Amino acid sequence: MPKLRVGVLFGGRSGEHEVSLLSAASVLKAIDPKKYEVIPIGITKEGRWVMATDAERLLAGEKLTPRHLRAGDPEATAPAAVLAKGEAIIVPPVPSKNKTGSLVPFETQGHPAHQALNVDVIFPVLHGTFGEDGTIQGLFELAGIAYVGSGVLGSATGMDKDVMKRLFASAKLPITKHVTFLRGEWEAGPKKIVSRVEAALKYPVFVKPANLGSSVGISKAHDRKELGQAIEMAASYDRKIVVEQGVGGKRGKARELEVAVLGNDTPEASVVGEVVPIKEFYDYEAKYLSEGSDLIIPAKLTRQQTKQVQQMAIAAFKSCDCSGLARVDFLLEPGKSGRIYLNEINTLPGFTSISMYPKLWAASGVEYSELIDRLIQLAMERRAEKDRTSYSR
Repeated sequence: MPKLRVGVLFGGRSGEHEVSLLSAASVLKAIDPKKYEVIPIGITKEGRWVMATDAERLLAGEKLTPRHLRAGDPEATAPAAVLAKGEAIIVPPVPSKNKTGSLVPFETQGHPAHQALNVDVIFPVLHGTFGEDGTIQGLFELAGIAYVGSGVLGSATGMDKDVMKRLFASAKLPITKHVTFLRGEWEAGPKKIVSRVEAALKYPVFVKPANLGSSVGISKAHDRKELGQAIEMAASYDRKIVVEQGVGGKRGKARELEVAVLGNDTPEASVVGEVVPIKEFYDYEAKYLSEGSDLIIPAKLTRQQTKQVQQMAIAAFKSCDCSGLARVDFLLEPGKSGRIYLNEINTLPGFTSISMYPKLWAASGVEYSELIDRLIQLAMERRAEKDRTSYSR
């Protein structure tokens, strides 16, 4: 039988572009070339889609000369090489009738023929805006292409921290107190916003752009001055800002717990992991740039706490209508009887060498290459289920 053609999609226009390149490099190294014909597809920061002319040779070259992964270095990271040397392609948003798995010439009015993508399944490793917010998923739906991860609704709700929290609350899942407002409201009346935050929450608070991941744009504010600065930074990344009550306070720092979820209609939860950040909290630098943040797998919890966190992770996954994969994050109050709060869900978690999602599944008995197989299988199953639906009478 012919190999399944898998397009690994990375890069993108978001602030997590570099993280995406590293995640894709890890996926490309682990995916089985005996099972799949792998097509690396990049999206530049300007939004141009490119593909390697000779993908297999590019990947083989990386394996023959292993180097320390550096996100933007074409000589060290295959995804960066695709972005630097790849040829432009077009993804027409119409279902392809070509069943051969080949690239189809696609002419645009007034322009020469380009390569139009035709693959069996897309493995998007796009983090943040335009990657895990439902926008790229909508394109795949229009094109009738199977893809790894949540659909349009699950991706959009899992991206927007405000909408996400509303769904968690509707499912009666414990969340921290928070205040949401728009950038325009802040610019029109900053004093009103500060008063509103201080009336509802106690310092310290966490200020976040509603629609971004990898802790980009997130700050911890200990007082009013820091709050204003944090809001300004978050507002540069999104029109909606979420301010959350810190957990722990004077009693000590909250423990940061994470669970990986895998599946479609009947999802499973991994063992629970704990992050002990090198910095005051697990920000972008602690996640991707610094060495020293400890990942404890499994987390030291009671059986009851472990079961509770796993059940909450699956409930969160279902409440946002997710599919394929997600990492669910929690905050545990200090002390023996500390309460567990659901923090957020990430529908396209990182796949770098230090990312929690693959590590949690490895500790649960699912190794990296098998995990990729499972995700591709889930994508194909979801596409088959989607194709059962009638869209006209």
